[in-house]
This record gives sequence, structure tokens and C-alpha cells, in this order.
Amino acid sequence: MTDSEISKDTIPEDSGTVEDSAPTVTSGAPDTGAEEAGNAAAETSAAPETAPVPLSEVAHSGEIPVPESLIDQVIGQEHAVEVMRKAAIQRRHVLMIGTPGTGKSMLAKAMAELLPKEEMQDILIYPNTEDPNEPVVRTVPSGRGKEIVGAHKQEARKRTQTRSTLILLLIFGIMGYALISGQLLFGIIAAAFIFMALQYSRPKEEAMVPKLLVSTKPDSTAPFIDGTGSHAGALLGDVRHDPFQSGGLETPSHDRVEAGAIHKAHKGVLFIDEINTLTPHSQQSLLTALQEGEYSITGQSERSSGAMVRTEPVPCRFVMVAAGNLDGVQGMHPALRSRIRGYGYEVYMQETMPDTPENRDKFIRFIAQEVKNDGKIPHFDQEAIDELMLEARRRSNRKGHLTLKLRDMGGLIRVAGDLARQEGAEIATARHVLDAKSMARSIEDQISDEYIRRSREYDLTVVEGALVGRVNGLAVMGTDSGSVLPIVAEVTPTQGATGQVIATGLLKEIAQESIKNVSAIIKKFTGKDIKNMDVHIQFLGTYSGVEGDSASVTVATGVISAIENIPVRQDVAMTGSLSVRGQVLPIGGVTYKIEAAAKAGIRKVIIPQSNLADVVIEEEYKKMVEIVPVTTIEEVLEHALMFERKEDFMAKIKEISARRLSIFSEKPDAKPVGA
Repeated sequence: MTDSEISKDTIPEDSGTVEDSAPTVTSGAPDTGAEEAGNAAAETSAAPETAPVPLSEVAHSGEIPVPESLIDQVIGQEHAVEVMRKAAIQRRHVLMIGTPGTGKSMLAKAMAELLPKEEMQDILIYPNTEDPNEPVVRTVPSGRGKEIVGAHKQEARKRTQTRSTLILLLIFGIMGYALISGQLLFGIIAAAFIFMALQYSRPKEEAMVPKLLVSTKPDSTAPFIDGTGSHAGALLGDVRHDPFQSGGLETPSHDRVEAGAIHKAHKGVLFIDEINTLTPHSQQSLLTALQEGEYSITGQSERSSGAMVRTEPVPCRFVMVAAGNLDGVQGMHPALRSRIRGYGYEVYMQETMPDTPENRDKFIRFIAQEVKNDGKIPHFDQEAIDELMLEARRRSNRKGHLTLKLRDMGGLIRVAGDLARQEGAEIATARHVLDAKSMARSIEDQISDEYIRRSREYDLTVVEGALVGRVNGLAVMGTDSGSVLPIVAEVTPTQGATGQVIATGLLKEIAQESIKNVSAIIKKFTGKDIKNMDVHIQFLGTYSGVEGDSASVTVATGVISAIENIPVRQDVAMTGSLSVRGQVLPIGGVTYKIEAAAKAGIRKVIIPQSNLADVVIEEEYKKMVEIVPVTTIEEVLEHALMFERKEDFMAKIKEISARRLSIFSEKPDAKPVGA
């Protein structure tokens, strides 16, 4: 049975039980020491002591217990979980690098739950009477900040009311005296003048009220702040712009100060995904905050107050959890990464996990977690779970493994659940999962289908007959779709001093390097040197570029066909990397490539023998295409070439190969130069 033939029978009955982290039911019977009580306790505890039903045998996902803590809900990242537990105890920083959707943000949130309990603090900022541009920073126990600010505001209101009452009494007194003395106009002018003078010169009571910069709740867990994508002001704090700089209408400096993510994460976790997208200035400032545990707030942009206002240092003693893709390390500030490595851990996130009974149970539990966390979709029955397990194997793109790109799998689960909910079904079935797979396709997969349809209309993809120098290659689009990549080769007399290989079609670096190996393959398998010929290779329809060396087999087949004038079967497509000695090496995305060939109407697909166990294609494509595993270019040519001359050509290839082997075998004691 192949990996693609998945059913309930393929899952062993003893495929494991619920993980230790899952909540369990225990008997609460007290131990009285009496024989009757002991027997009663044994009877009451007999049921819980029976072996639980394996997760692969539950009727639906609603029967699966879900752990309460986030760290126990993480699937397939055992090393990362262990690192997070240690880092939380010692308050170490962590850098996580890996593919999106593998659980980096979930681990960061779990870190906040694991941090040792600490007394939270509120951060207040007061006006500075000596230097208004340097507000004063104070910390108080959690919850006290609101009380202090409230008391100051109440006192300011009382002083304002008292002053307003005195002003009104003075004005009424002046107006009364004017009426008695008969000088009403003079009294009005005098009252207005005094009112304006006192109104302008009176101190602003609210200007002395402190501002609550960071507020926390007593007995709350450590804060978790997501600073992903924050600009400098949102990350490091900022000072709001004041359109009224003077004249008695300006806003006090301390009231314009805004806390940044680093300050809100004080005594908690600051999570920054795509760390390499931060500007060098922000990364350098973040490094300073990590080192000092405090960071002054000043203007960070042209819309702020600039550098005129700078607070006293504001506490920001946080644990940083940074994350990024594989290219994230290159974009990081070297000193910032050095700080994390010196005072923390670096973790590489796994993309797949072995397809073992234990890991299958974990993946089934993940399905139950997604249903519970969503809260709006029904649970999945056993057949639906089996279909999701098949998709997990398919998306792993690796033999004997399950994918750990769980965000994408979670999206499929939610779409299937939505379809079941729309029908009013209480349980999602395999049909809902299959419909969801058809509906929730990626953009690349939809583009691939559209490209295949259009290429057939305009004969860009030919799937019948035989043509010289034209071969159907296969490529991957995005991460979960394939496409047919036609390649055409032509050989002409050289126009220069020596022959050359010329490839066109927006080839990227690795693809260009793989083309250079063609000359060695040509000489070995045709006995001809290219010094007297130019080899032209054209990749058709490569508008988004070609990267990788998986087209090497296709290029070699096309060039050999052009040189020997032997047609290539157009109902055959192929993929595989090629060594200079003619060995067919493994490639990625083999499942998606085979499915793309089947959609295009191709009937035979040649793949590397080492990739055969990676193939987990959809049931509908199994009868549409024949899969031929190969190990050498000779096998590729036997299946791809057509016409009666093929036998003579294959005999010549075998003769050349045998001759080359005999030459090497005659010199068993040959030593490399300089030995």
C-alpha cells in the first residue's frame, strides 16, 4: 500500500493515547484506611483506570480533550517547546526562524503564560517644573496609577471651581458697584478686562495632573505585546505633535508622551515577527532597550515634537521573542542577533514531523483544538479526520511525514466546518473536507489551472504526438501547486570561435547554473562536443521566472533529442535534477507537479526514484496518469524518446557508457594531482 492509499485501516489500533499534557480525570475518593472504603474507592476508580480510546478510533473530534495551556497545544515542535520552557524560567530572549504558519506566534503567547509570577507596575509621567521638556517618570504598584491620576484630577477640579467662583464674585461686585454709581458702561468694560486678564493668567490646573503611561491590573499575567510591523513611534514610544506651541494654548509636554510597545511589554513578552523588516534605527534602539532595561521616550517622526521633549528613562524590562522566515537572519542587525544569542536561544521551526502513531494522535488533537478555538464550526467525524490526515501527508511533500504548516491546515478545517454549518450538519464529514479542498485553493493553484487551460487553447502545451527538441517539464508555483513547463531545444552551427549553451526564459541563479551541466551530459551521451555547435534552450511561458534545478532532466532530454533528431513523446512530462554523470536526483513538490500534469492531459510522468515515496496525489488523478520512477538519464530517454531510431541510439548510449566505465576501471591506482 502506498502513502497515497490512506484509510482507517492504515492507522494502527494501538496508535497512542492522549498526551500527558492533556487534562485527565482522576478519582477523588479519600483513603480512609478501612477495608470497605478501600473497596469502594477501587470500584469508583475502576472506570477511569481503563485504557482510554485511541484518538484514531474516536467517533468525532468532540470526544478529544484539549489542553488548557497554550504550550501544551503546540504540535510537532518539541525542541521549540523545551526551549520556551527553559527561556521562560530564566527570562531569556528567543529568536525563532522558520516557515510561516508553523506556530511561532503561538509559542510567543505561550511564553507569556510561562513567565514566573511578578508584581506588575503602573508607569506614571509627571510634569517637570524645572524643565518642561524632560517629564518625570515614576513607577507604582499595579492598580495604583488610576487612583493617583483620579485623585489629582479631582483636586484640580476643586481648585478650578474655587477660582472660577472667586472670579464670578469679583465680576458681580464690579457690576453691582457700577449700577449703584451709575457708571454701567465703565463697569462692563472693567469686568470684561478683569475677566480676560484673569482667564489668560490663571494657572492651568489640569496641566499638573500626571498621565498614566502604562496601566496594568493587579494579579494579572505577564503582558503579551505584539509589535510586529510597528513603526518607530509605536515600537519605541513617541511624543505627539502640538499645533499650538505657545500663547497659553499649548498641551503640556508630559501629556503628549505616548508609550511604545517596549514599555507596554514591561515585565512581559514583546513579540516581533518579521524582525528583519524593522529599520536599522529601530533595531539599534531595540538593542539599547534590551541592554539597559529602560528607554527614554522622544519624538520619532516628522509628525511628532522632534527631539525637544525627552522623558526620563522609562522601564522596559521585557523578554523579546523575535521571529522571521529563513531570510530573516540576513536582515537582522548583527549586534541585535548577537545579544539574543548571548542571552537567549535560537530555534529553527520544523516544517514536518514523522508520520508515527504518536504524531498522528497529536495531529488529530490539533483538529479538535481548531474546532474549539473557532467556536463556530461543528466537530469532524472519523472519515473527515482521515481525509484531513491524508491532506497533511500530501502537503508535507516528504515521505513518511505530516505537515506542520498548521495555519494552512487550520484554514482548510474552518472552510470545511463552514460548509457543514451552512448545511445545518451537526458533524462535518469527509465530503465537506473534499469540498473545502476544492473551494479553499491557493491563488497559485487557481492561477496554475487558468494557465493550463489557456496554454492548451493556444498550443503552448502539447500533450499528443511527438516532436523533436520539445519536452514537457514540470514546475512548482508558490508552495502548493504545480504547472507544466514546456522546454524547446535547437542546435545550430556555432557563430563564434567555440560553441555555447544559450538559455532564455527569465532563469534565476540556480536554474542558470543547472543549464551549464548540459554540455557534460551532451558529450557523455551523444559522443559529440559542442565546440562546433550552439545549443539554444527556450523556457516557454516563464513569466514569473524559473528557479531550481528540477528542469535539468527536461533540458538534457530536449537537447539530446535536437542533436540526434529523435522525437520526444508529448504525452510524457518529466521532472528531476541531473548530475554531470547522468544520475537523476530528487527534487521538491513532486506531488503538485504530477497533479498539474494530470490536469493538462499528460498520461505519463517521469520522476526520480528517490521521490516515489513522497507522492501522495488526490484520488481523482490516480487513474489519469502513470508514474514512472527512474534513476538515470538513460531510463528517462527510454521512456521519452520515440521512433525506430531510438533502439540504435540507446544501444550507442550504452556502448559509450560502458567504454567510459572501462577507461576508469583500467586506472584503479590513479591518484589525484598533488597527492
